[in-house]
Order: sequence, then C-alpha cells, then structure tokens
Amino acid sequence: MLVGRDAQELAREDIIRAAVETVAENTSDGVLSPLFYLFIGGPVAGAVFKAVSTMDSMIGYMKEEYRDIGRAGAKADDVLNFIPARITGILMVFAAAILRMDHKNARKILERDHANHKSPNCGWPESAAAGALRIRLGGEHRYFGETVYKPTIGDDLQSPKPEDIRAVTRLMYAWYGLGFAFFAAVYALVWTAAGRLLFGVAPFI
Repeated sequence: MLVGRDAQELAREDIIRAAVETVAENTSDGVLSPLFYLFIGGPVAGAVFKAVSTMDSMIGYMKEEYRDIGRAGAKADDVLNFIPARITGILMVFAAAILRMDHKNARKILERDHANHKSPNCGWPESAAAGALRIRLGGEHRYFGETVYKPTIGDDLQSPKPEDIRAVTRLMYAWYGLGFAFFAAVYALVWTAAGRLLFGVAPFI
C-alpha cells in the first residue's frame, strides 16, 4: 500500500527494502521540500511545490502512453527537489549520529552512492538511510507488470529485517527536528540580515 511496485511478487526482504526506500525518499520530497518552499516563499510557494509534487506522483510515471503528459510534472519535480534532497541526505547523517546508528557508514554510502538512482534526487536520502542501516537498497523490481532495474545503493552488510522499518522511521523523526531547526535558523539569519540592511534594526536577536 506504500509503494508503486507489485508487492505480491516481493520476498520478505524486498518488502522491507521497499518500505525503507519509501520512508527515506518521502523524508525529502514529502517533508523537507515543502518546509523549504514554505520558508523561502510562504504559502504560495508551498502550494506550488505541492501541486507539482502531486502531479509527479499521479502522472509522472514514465510509461509510454503517459510520457507526454507525465514528463513535465516529473522534470519540474526534479528541479524543485534538487536542493532539498541534498540537504536531506546531509542532515540524515547527523540524525543517524544522534540516534547512535552507523553515521560513519551513512556518510560513506551517501558520498559513494548518491548518484546510483534514476532520479537525480532520490539517491541522496536513500543512500544515507542505507548506510545508517547497513543494508543494500535498489536492484530489480516490477512496476505495473514491467521489470525495472535500479542501481544498488549501500553495502549488503546485514540482511534487511522488520526492525529496519522502525529504525528508518526513527531516523525520519530525528531528521524532522533537525530539518525544522535548520530552516528556522536560516530563516532567522536571513531576516536579521535583511532587517539590519533595510531598517538598521535586527528583528531577531
């Protein structure tokens, strides 16, 4: 129910991988990206981003019969998520450290495998999560009856287990706090600098 692939054909470990990938990916485009655009452009920018993101989710699949109508949403989503995805990957390494997960491996896999994805953005949060959990993501999957091969992300240091779903969820929650604190700090610094420049008064101390 959480993924687009044909779950009835998946082995137990593949279902766990699918859940981990989904949580990691949506940590970026479902949470940080909306926060990013809300902070820099308010409700209008946030609404525009969610419209593009929803269009990509609904019709952005690159099936041949939907190619012309789906390409615009998919490409626009790639552009809008470019910066947030990279921030997500970096902050996820710090979140792994806070939770005493393998943050060193998370950093290693992030640096090595962030480009191992057909999306220019999804590899950033997924590689950090794979490294923190010490599992391998990606590989062969089936979508709508068609086999799709994804490059692998991470090292197969241990087999995926149900606890990894709870672990990546904890990683997501820890990241939420870091992401909000990061944007709040940036927001305060920007408005403080703007206030001093325009009015000679800092709205934040």
